[in-house]
Amino acid sequence: MFNLYSGILVIVLCLIGYLFAWKMSINERTRLSVFLLIICGLLLRVFVASDLYLHEWDERYHALVAKNLIEHPFVPTLYDNPVLSYDYTNWSGNHIWLHKQPLPLWCMALSMWIFGINEIALRLPSIVLSTIGIGLTFSIATYFFNNKVGFIAAFLFSIHGLIIELSGGRVPTDHIDVFFLFFVELAVYFGILCIKKKNLLYNVLSGISVGAAILCKWFPALIVLPIFFLLFIESKRFSAKEIIFHVILLLTVTCLIFLPWQIYIHRVFPLEAQWENKYNIRHFTETLQDMGGPFYYHFDKVRIIFGELIYIPLIWFIWKSGKNWRKFKRLAIITWFVIPYIFFSVAKTKMSAYILFTAPAIFIITAIFFHYLYVYRNRFRYKWIIYLVLILLVGLPARYSIERTKPFQIRERNPLWAIELRELNRIQEENVLVFNMDHAIEAMFYTDFTVYPTLPQLQTLKELSDKGYTIIINDKGSLNTEYSKEDWIKIIKLTSYNQETNF
Repeated sequence: MFNLYSGILVIVLCLIGYLFAWKMSINERTRLSVFLLIICGLLLRVFVASDLYLHEWDERYHALVAKNLIEHPFVPTLYDNPVLSYDYTNWSGNHIWLHKQPLPLWCMALSMWIFGINEIALRLPSIVLSTIGIGLTFSIATYFFNNKVGFIAAFLFSIHGLIIELSGGRVPTDHIDVFFLFFVELAVYFGILCIKKKNLLYNVLSGISVGAAILCKWFPALIVLPIFFLLFIESKRFSAKEIIFHVILLLTVTCLIFLPWQIYIHRVFPLEAQWENKYNIRHFTETLQDMGGPFYYHFDKVRIIFGELIYIPLIWFIWKSGKNWRKFKRLAIITWFVIPYIFFSVAKTKMSAYILFTAPAIFIITAIFFHYLYVYRNRFRYKWIIYLVLILLVGLPARYSIERTKPFQIRERNPLWAIELRELNRIQEENVLVFNMDHAIEAMFYTDFTVYPTLPQLQTLKELSDKGYTIIINDKGSLNTEYSKEDWIKIIKLTSYNQETNF
């Protein structure tokens, strides 16, 4: 019931905050209106991120690797002490873990080093970065158009259900895609500042941001380059030689940021690094883990992620831009959206969040369409249709946000299985090994034990015991008596295995 009461309170506060922000925007009190958007967006993100358990895909794996990075920042591990044999190609059960680039994991590790090893500290970087993204979206949209468009785009970012849910770790790819979105947007923002101020420092900062984005989710971050190039041409403040120089500088800084880690892992962990490189390429040529779909998969999903009417502003914007293709600002926004959608449509492996980094461009397109309809509403014969479209352009994303954040759902935010895993810390033994545990990854996050979901042969356990390990077996109700009769084995029984989890 607590989730229901707190959810209602959050929605009421946000509704008041957003309405007041809209009023401030109309009265040209821009800073206050954007500040309110940021506060309301932060409140939604904190609410969703307050689940006191690790989510199944993929947060639990990211959480455990980040926890282990606290002790050895340059040796990413899943099973920190793998006493059983493992397959280094199995990212969900191996030792050296290079399945994701390191920057988000380092940031999560730093947060937990400062605030303690817990779920909120784990999610704090994503909460902060996705909240900052609201302000970045406003600034970028304002550069492309005006404050009104910037406000609407920032509002859509603030309430966006998938971004909020990813920030809370509830859905696959979670914090990795939040970080990637942030650094791509930050790179565009610094590129704009470089153009406005003609200061090389901002070019360097943009290059650092692109490099950081690559250290989050690899080469799709290079979408910044054509955007950067088009905006420089549009500004008419730089000669051809200056534009080439800026692009080269951007690429140089980008390489200086992301290459050292790639060189390091190929020298220190060559088997794992080579396997992960091949695995990344296979996303483009194969359907992995049954995550596939038709070519139009992402173009179909866009209506779910951004509202069913999204095709109207997208087609309108492309049509309007095509009438005057020399408006490179508009072409830059189209590039930000279209190229990633085509690229990931060609790729065989598909997931909804893969194209999340195009969200700011889609918010800006929606916002300029909204602004256009509102300004020229009196030119239309049937104004009620225009008002209906305006309401739906905002209302459908708001509905999607509620569906994602689930404020009116009665749900357990601190399930019994998570409580029992934390209570395992009461076991005061050295070199503890736990077997037959369904939530093995989560258990290693909450404790300093090595935990396996499987149960080895008795002889294997005896050999481990003789090496000085404390052997604990979780009895799920069907444990063979040959294990329970051995006095060197400690048997535990978690009551949560008889109850439904939140997965």
